[in-house]
Amino acid sequence: MKEYKYTINGNKYEVVISDITDNIATLTVNGEKYTVEMEKQAEPEKKKPVVRPAAAAASSDSAPAASKAGANMAGAVKAPLPGVITDILVAVGDEVKAGDNVIVLEAMKMANNLAAEKDGKVTAICVKIGESVMEDAPLVVIE
Repeated sequence: MKEYKYTINGNKYEVVISDITDNIATLTVNGEKYTVEMEKQAEPEKKKPVVRPAAAAASSDSAPAASKAGANMAGAVKAPLPGVITDILVAVGDEVKAGDNVIVLEAMKMANNLAAEKDGKVTAICVKIGESVMEDAPLVVIE
């Protein structure tokens, strides 16, 4: 219970707030009881997290960037949806057959095995483990 004393335009008011449930307050003003509906407080706006590519944040490993720069992206296995690289199953120079798993991409809390679309040799790996990738980002180049 809270008591307040106000003077408004020379008039004195004694206000006693006896109960507040959700947005309904029970109060007494100069001996008269009132039930007052208060405005609900606005929910704090949730800030959306800013996602930035891990390649820009972690530039200490220059090998993927170097292999990405000179690679022909036409034969690249691309990310089917945004996610995080959890495993790289091949190395540059490996021979792969169509259907062989080359990358594990975690998206929507599921591990997705990404397979080679054609037979060939791995000429470049454009990502590293732990890197976030966007949809259609080149992951592994097979020529």
